[in-house]
Amino acid sequence: MTGRRRIDAIDAARGLALILMVIHHFLLDLVMLCGAPVWLFTNPVFDVLHYFFAGLFIFLAGLCCRFSRNNLRRGALCFAVALMMTVVTTLIHDPIRFGVLHLLGFSMVFFALTRRAWDAVPRPVAPVLYVVLGIFTGWLVTHTSIGPAARRLFPFGWYEEGFYSADWFPVFPWLFVFLTGTWAGLYVVEHKLPERFYTFTCPILPQIGRRSLLIYVLHQPILFALIIGVRLIFRI
Repeated sequence: MTGRRRIDAIDAARGLALILMVIHHFLLDLVMLCGAPVWLFTNPVFDVLHYFFAGLFIFLAGLCCRFSRNNLRRGALCFAVALMMTVVTTLIHDPIRFGVLHLLGFSMVFFALTRRAWDAVPRPVAPVLYVVLGIFTGWLVTHTSIGPAARRLFPFGWYEEGFYSADWFPVFPWLFVFLTGTWAGLYVVEHKLPERFYTFTCPILPQIGRRSLLIYVLHQPILFALIIGVRLIFRI
């Protein structure tokens, strides 16, 4: 890769993940607002795909940190947007307490502050380390009880009975998916992938991927408005 030129393959993958996420949320809205069958949203296919496209989105965010001049600023901005979403969704009684944007904002800031430590890990060891840490921390938060402290530690994966977040991606284990992306990003910026990766082009998907934050913030209000509008027009 030369300079900081955008790579369509990365933007296209992010665009695909975003489209799958919007479809998933649209199906949820149909269940909640139109009384559609629950299996339309919760079924073996989407239960697996949900983690695939969420994981891909987080992985790519980590990868793109290798292209950023200021991950600290990017992370702070992302987390600020996430906090605004928390305020708005709390007002409509469907709070997002620590969703994917909160996770990405936290991860960007964390990586910016600890980058030297992660870069010191030998490259062949790094992905194995991240997988092991991801599995271990995922197991830890699901198999340990920390009592009342869970009320304050839900961003990390612990939670108390009755906890609810419309979108929830805790730091553990998802941070290590992000860090795996930062590891892969080293090979991308050093132009060590096949040339086809850098010259790949396709229509629409890259343009969607480049507007991921805007689409993520606006897609649910737009979906809500469309569904409610259709119901009012056709009286269904």
